[in-house]
Amino acid sequence: MELFNNIDWAAIIPIIVPIIVIQLILLIIAIIDLCRIEKTNGPKWLWAIIILFVNLVGPILYFVIGRRNQ
Repeated sequence: MELFNNIDWAAIIPIIVPIIVIQLILLIIAIIDLCRIEKTNGPKWLWAIIILFVNLVGPILYFVIGRRNQ
């Protein structure tokens, strides 16, 4: 607990908030795209799990690897 008391939260928040916002935007766009697209590279349920639980990297992996181009 003493470790958390020594952290300067005012200096960290301006760094963390944009990362969280970018992560949420990527997550929402990836889930919407996954619902709209008919076929993916691999099962859709697996991509949903990856998008939801692999934080910032999951949606990026979906857009790079998971989307099937015609």
